[in-house]
Amino acid sequence: MMKFETGALSSQIIEAIFSTLPFDITFVDAEDRVQFYSESGDRIFTRTKAVIGRTVQTCHPQKSVHKVQQILDDFRAGKRKTAAFWINLKERMIYIRYFAVLDSNGKYIGCLEVTQDVTDIKALKGEKRLLD
Repeated sequence: MMKFETGALSSQIIEAIFSTLPFDITFVDAEDRVQFYSESGDRIFTRTKAVIGRTVQTCHPQKSVHKVQQILDDFRAGKRKTAAFWINLKERMIYIRYFAVLDSNGKYIGCLEVTQDVTDIKALKGEKRLLD
């Protein structure tokens, strides 16, 4: 069991939670190396286990590497804690967010990339109550 301040979960449950989330996450450490990615059947940008340990810069198209680097540099310098952008991909709206991950002392320890298909969310109208 992994113990947290708010409870405890087994590694099996943690893995199941990550694969159930309606978005993809990738964690990049303070040295810009990919350490973890969530795996689900609906992953937007394909990842393979070969990406683990590689620098995140090698995982992006060359034309966007300088932007990724600027975000990471800003996180390290404390200039920003988040960065968000969205793109149209195969008629879907993809929302991509980067979050600086800080330890309890505020030191930068990595970056969390969250990618989500928000096409259906963007189309919501009115309201729907629980179990309607």
